[in-house]
Amino acid sequence: MSLLQKIHHVAYRCHDAKATVQWYAKHLGMNFMLAIAEDEVPSTKAPDPYIHVFLDAGGGNVLAFFELPTKPAMGRDLNTPDWVQHIAFEVESVEVLLETKAQLEASGIAVIGPTNHTLFQSIYFFDPNGHRLELAANTGTPAMYQALDAVKWPMLDEWSRTRRAPAHARWMHDGSFEAPSP
Repeated sequence: MSLLQKIHHVAYRCHDAKATVQWYAKHLGMNFMLAIAEDEVPSTKAPDPYIHVFLDAGGGNVLAFFELPTKPAMGRDLNTPDWVQHIAFEVESVEVLLETKAQLEASGIAVIGPTNHTLFQSIYFFDPNGHRLELAANTGTPAMYQALDAVKWPMLDEWSRTRRAPAHARWMHDGSFEAPSP
């Protein structure tokens, strides 16, 4: 049994809280849930004004942002490639994924994809704060998930020893998956 029930919220920094809330509402349909503003950090008691905004990401998931006007401008981890750190949201279908891509592009937002990851297809783009976002539509089958479940520990063990990509699930990239016979 897990100690955790769900992710309460995930928080990132933003340049402008109001513009961020408006962007997520316009482009991803997220509702603005609440804002908290303080002149002192509750956990550390440091004098540091901020606003903390919360957006409904669907399914009980909450995406939050902090605007920190007294801190240096936001940067990013220059040792980590852009494609690594991202927020991935699930959409209902590949059709919704493609419709959303067209809407984003019509608004002048550059979109990469769709990319076929075998278990899902996804598109990638950046929010106005420079955070990379992914929208994903599931396409995997129960047999695919079962095959991956069977090799997860051997893959992790091999990676831990070699730091090279194990071939246990090569079918995800070469299209050779065959469902087991009943």
